[in-house]
Amino acid sequence: MRVLLTGGQAGDNPQLLPLLDGIQVARIGPGRPRCRPEMVIADKAYSHPSTQQAMRNRRIRFTSPEREDQIARRAAEGFRGGRPPAFDAEAYQRRNVVERCFNRLKQFRGLATRYAKRAAYYQAELTIAAIVLWLR
Repeated sequence: MRVLLTGGQAGDNPQLLPLLDGIQVARIGPGRPRCRPEMVIADKAYSHPSTQQAMRNRRIRFTSPEREDQIARRAAEGFRGGRPPAFDAEAYQRRNVVERCFNRLKQFRGLATRYAKRAAYYQAELTIAAIVLWLR
C-alpha cells in the first residue's frame, strides 16, 4: 500500500501520521479512494498518548500494548492517571502477518544488506520485492 523511507536513526512513531496520510485504497465501483483505514495495529513503539489521541481524532481504531513506563506513570498519578487505553488482544494477534512480511522482504539480499546507497534505488528494490512477493 505505502512505503515511507527515513534515515536509519529516525524513530518510527513520528512517521506514522505521514504514512497514513499517503494511503489510498481504491473502492470497488464508483467513488473516490478510501484514505482512512478501519484499524491500525502497532507495537509498543507507537503507544505514546499523542499517537493514541491522533488516532482518536481521525476516528481510527488503534491497538497497541502499553509500555511499562507508561503503566507505572499512570499508576503513580492515582485516579488522575486515567484509565488504560483499550487493547484488543485478539486483533493484536493478527499483527504477525506484517512481521512475516518483513521477514520475507529480508530474504532479498539487496534489501537485507542495503547495497543500494541512494534512497530512490532502495525504494525501487523494495517495490520490486513487494511485487514479487505479491505475485507468488
